[in-house]
Amino acid sequence: MGCGHSRTEGGYSDPDQPRRFKAMQDAKADRLVKLDELYEGKKLAGKVVLVTGSNRGLGLAITKELVAQGAKVVATCRTTAPEVEGLHKVVKGIDVTDNKCGDKLVQALGGESIDIVINNAGYFMTDPETIDNPNFAEELKMIDICAVGILRVTSAIVKNGLMASGSKVVLITSQGGSIAWRDVQNAGGPFDYGHHMSKAAANMLGKLLSIELKPKGIMVSILHPGFNRTDMTSKYEHIWEVEGAVDASVGAKRVCHEINLVTMDTTGKFINCEDGKEIPW
Repeated sequence: MGCGHSRTEGGYSDPDQPRRFKAMQDAKADRLVKLDELYEGKKLAGKVVLVTGSNRGLGLAITKELVAQGAKVVATCRTTAPEVEGLHKVVKGIDVTDNKCGDKLVQALGGESIDIVINNAGYFMTDPETIDNPNFAEELKMIDICAVGILRVTSAIVKNGLMASGSKVVLITSQGGSIAWRDVQNAGGPFDYGHHMSKAAANMLGKLLSIELKPKGIMVSILHPGFNRTDMTSKYEHIWEVEGAVDASVGAKRVCHEINLVTMDTTGKFINCEDGKEIPW
């Protein structure tokens, strides 16, 4: 039992995903069997929460979960708005690769303060990469969306004074950004250079943000959301079962649970939402 409220209890999370999932099953870990009891969703009620990449996959699931808990959700997207009733505001035309996206977003917010920014917009190319078939254009696209895009959005909101002390910046990254875990998780390939480089860059960004924003009282949460069954992970559907992939609605609750738990004492830590433990850089 355990892994409910503590993040670092028991050391680092296990890089071997099938082993980690089985261990949680065998232990009937609270986060696996009692998530709804642990997760205090109503703490999000009334919070103004901005979500990028809100119209599909995990971002859509997070948006739905936040609305269900009474949060005031500002949903951003490039073109198609999320089909969710009860949104506080929808901001279209936000492409995180555009250097002006932050300005557009700030203008659309009209001076409204944000309690939580969830940087969820992401991209994962379909074809696997090895040294024999790198795709440089796609690698740069992933880094631009998954790392630099987060900075474009966060910088604009913070520097325009829209985040007060006690607010939170959340980065949805991936265990794939852990350099320490590559020997286990990439043994035998494929190596997906662009994906892993982009997530490692996002993790570095999150750590630096946590240092710079700490004097402002703004917390930063760097999250591996767990293995979720979405279009983006469908290339791995053959291992969904053995590695414990969950519906995105469950993944959204895991993410929101961790958002509730972050404090100034844990700001800047890289957390696995599956078990609440730290992932090594």
